[in-house]
Amino acid sequence: MSFKHQCIKDLESQSLFQNSLHLTRMKELLDCFSDKPFFNKGICKCMYLSAWDDEHFAIILEMLNVMALGKHQDTVDMEAQGDAYIEESDELQSPLYQLSQSFLTGLPYEGAPLDKLPEETRYIMECALKAADVIDRISL
Repeated sequence: MSFKHQCIKDLESQSLFQNSLHLTRMKELLDCFSDKPFFNKGICKCMYLSAWDDEHFAIILEMLNVMALGKHQDTVDMEAQGDAYIEESDELQSPLYQLSQSFLTGLPYEGAPLDKLPEETRYIMECALKAADVIDRISL
């Protein structure tokens, strides 16, 4: 089974998609980008997180399209853009972008403790961390 199919299957089995739109957006991202040279588990984790809503889905879709058209081999430019989003975002969005950056870089999340975040942000991040564990267990 391909990585993208196994990923969707495993995330679904853990009930990690919030609704059919979350699932559909994730499938679209994997279908379009899982065969690109820059694709890795970190990007996959970012895809899950950004597929949560239309706004973040549009952001990552644009970023990944630029990378694909530019024939990027790695995520260096995406990491730089993520740093800019962290700087520009408010206190509700910043932790989400920080988590996304940790997924890209492979470094631990060093933002605000989850128990200090607003309930909705904390819930999204807890689900994304569970999804990250699932993704880490899939062979790429």
